[in-house]
Amino acid sequence: MSKFGELIDTHVPVLLYFYTDWSDSSEVMNPVLRDVAAALGDKAKVIKIDIEKNQELAEALRIKGLPALMIYKEGEMKWRQSGEQDANTLIGLVGEYV
Repeated sequence: MSKFGELIDTHVPVLLYFYTDWSDSSEVMNPVLRDVAAALGDKAKVIKIDIEKNQELAEALRIKGLPALMIYKEGEMKWRQSGEQDANTLIGLVGEYV
C-alpha cells in the first residue's frame, strides 16, 4: 500500500486503470488507454493495475465493476467511474487537473 501512496502523491494527475486479463471490457480499453497516454504525454501518468495481482488494493478501494478508472492528484481522488470510457472523455477529464 505504501507504493500506492507514492504512485498517487504527485503534482501531475494520475489516471489509474484497474482491469483483469479475463474481462472483455478491460480488453476493449487497452487501445483507449494507449491513446490517452500518448495524447497527455508527460502532463499526466496513466497506470494500469491488474486487480488479480493487487487484490488487497482492489479491496481497499472497493472496486466492484471493471474496468474501474480513477484520477488522483497530490494523493487525493478527484474522479472515479466504472465501465468503458472513450479516449476523448478521459483526456478531457484528466486535462481538468493538469
